[in-house]
Amino acid sequence: MADRPDFTAATELAQWGGWPALQELGESEDPFEVAAVGGSWRPKDRHFGVLLDGRPVAHAGSVVAPVEAGGRRFEVAGIGGVLVAPRWRGHGLARAVVAAALDAARADGLGYAMLFCLPDRAPLYAHLGWTALPGPVTAEQPAGPEAVRLGAMWTGLAPGARWPGDGTVRLHSLPF
Repeated sequence: MADRPDFTAATELAQWGGWPALQELGESEDPFEVAAVGGSWRPKDRHFGVLLDGRPVAHAGSVVAPVEAGGRRFEVAGIGGVLVAPRWRGHGLARAVVAAALDAARADGLGYAMLFCLPDRAPLYAHLGWTALPGPVTAEQPAGPEAVRLGAMWTGLAPGARWPGDGTVRLHSLPF
């Protein structure tokens, strides 16, 4: 059995190269395979990564975003830009970078996190403790609010957290 590479622990990155860095990491022009979905996406404010020999091999980004659900308006940690270099998939790196982003959101006092993903990615997030949102999500777009054409999931950041409501979610920002 090959030795496990010497990955760094997932940590917040002081600098991140934006979209070009994600394309390089994913080895693709469309590393999330969502070009066909269209729409405008919100850049992440914070970035978390795992490094190998000083280079990122996994990434997750986050933002704080206002949502309405169940008659309540509150903020969530919007998790996005989750990507592991193809060669290093299957080593638990997605779990590590998402956990680092969630730990930071907990430290900031947020009670929930939310993400968008393609249907084939939902089982990974379910394995990490995420739950599909029960209704459609509407988010801001340049021409006005639109339904997000990807699945949406949530996780609680405190023990026993329950998603407020069982219907439509209104995201008052671009999707992340």
